[in-house]
Amino acid sequence: MLPLWAAPALAEEERAAQPAPAARSEATGPVFSAQFENDMFFGSSDRHYTHGSRLSYLTGEDDVPDRVLDWVHYLPMYETQPHARFSLSLGQSIFTPSDISKTVPDPTDRPYAGWLYGGFGLVTYGDDGERRDSLELALGVVGPWSQAEEVQTTWHDWFNFREPKGWEYQIKNEPGVMLSWDTQDRWIYQELPLGLEWDVTPNWGATLGNVMTYANVGGMVRLGTALDNDFGPPRIRPSLPGSGFFISRDVFTWYVFAGIEGRAVGRNIFLDGNTFRDSPSVDRRNFVGDLQAGFSMGWNDVRIGYTQIWRSREYRGQDSPDLFGAVSLSLRF
Repeated sequence: MLPLWAAPALAEEERAAQPAPAARSEATGPVFSAQFENDMFFGSSDRHYTHGSRLSYLTGEDDVPDRVLDWVHYLPMYETQPHARFSLSLGQSIFTPSDISKTVPDPTDRPYAGWLYGGFGLVTYGDDGERRDSLELALGVVGPWSQAEEVQTTWHDWFNFREPKGWEYQIKNEPGVMLSWDTQDRWIYQELPLGLEWDVTPNWGATLGNVMTYANVGGMVRLGTALDNDFGPPRIRPSLPGSGFFISRDVFTWYVFAGIEGRAVGRNIFLDGNTFRDSPSVDRRNFVGDLQAGFSMGWNDVRIGYTQIWRSREYRGQDSPDLFGAVSLSLRF
């Protein structure tokens, strides 16, 4: 197996030596995806990043407004990747301290915070299914306007979970913006006996904004069938990226995967506190890592996936890493 650090110099040689991926299906139509992330999946319930949900819509292949395409032609990501999709999304993320039973939270613990946002962006890729680029702008609000308190308290009331008592001390209201770019570029692909395939897909990118600012690099290894259908199940940032779009086939497809990503973090409002106002905060760590593993399955116009994530400590004084799961469902129209 080629180590990831050696892959850049040998990428073209590997591609020439390995068998080409199976032929892709015809261009696909729009794709709707729903993502649900929560620490109740084999993790520690109600701790730190406790919940994330996101709905997204991708237009059909090359069904992009002409004005957008006129602008896109100036971007390097479009020069060698002729296909494009326009994306729209709506999401919410919720963060809490380790102990939500305290009326006055521990000032050394992660503060309560919420993030409600809408996003729009562009995804580009080529006919060979080797590379995917994504550019997205997210606009939203942090603080009570995010409705995170109402969502968590209502959810806990419905299912008779512990009542979160410290939302009065959450991070204050602030408009938020994040501009994110990421790339996935498959460097190794190989066919195996029994109709199986495996591939290695590194990723890299950056996010800039008052909500989060970081640079990320990582990679994913997959084993299964029809790996050129997609680039992994979609996730909620910050995370290893995946693809909202997928190529549908009239046979059952599946794969298992494992990945790793490191992030150099320059800003995280959910740890650093508000930008221009005093608010709860903790001493953020500058480097954070994720390990993940999971599976994805597809049949015709439906794809489902599950990912288990281990995230390293994000602030000084955090007693242990975090563990949470992510479920995704994608439907092609």
